[in-house]
Amino acid sequence: MKTPSAVPLIRSVVLDTNVVLDVFVFDDIFTRPLKEALRSGALTAWADRHTLKELALVLAYPSFKLTADAQRAVRDAYGALVRVADGEGSPVELPPCRDRDDQKFLELTARAGASWLVSKDQRVLSMGGGRRLPFDVLSPRKAAALLEDAAAVAGT
Repeated sequence: MKTPSAVPLIRSVVLDTNVVLDVFVFDDIFTRPLKEALRSGALTAWADRHTLKELALVLAYPSFKLTADAQRAVRDAYGALVRVADGEGSPVELPPCRDRDDQKFLELTARAGASWLVSKDQRVLSMGGGRRLPFDVLSPRKAAALLEDAAAVAGT
């Protein structure tokens, strides 16, 4: 199997907080192609001050039992692989997300000009497919499958 670094078109993405946790805390097998693509430069991930703040808050949840050093290590590992977008809001009108806390991910994806918003949240995922969004909304499994398919095509 080719690695996602073989993907000929560099895509930019936004990962919601749960996907960041799967990639950098839980090492979820379905997010490994995303992590490899980020490390290789085949994908460029975007964050902003709002999404980084949410990540820091979530990492500190007692249920995760992460020490301050472990939280910092996750933030540093993620921070080394993302670009931080300036500004606020979206350059285009977006439909409202049913979960207002997730609107920031839609706005960031549009503002950064990212191709994909990768999420596990069903309310966010339901906004993809035919909605008036200037980007695709994908589950981690779908994003990983697309990366692997593109890598296979590039390798032929």
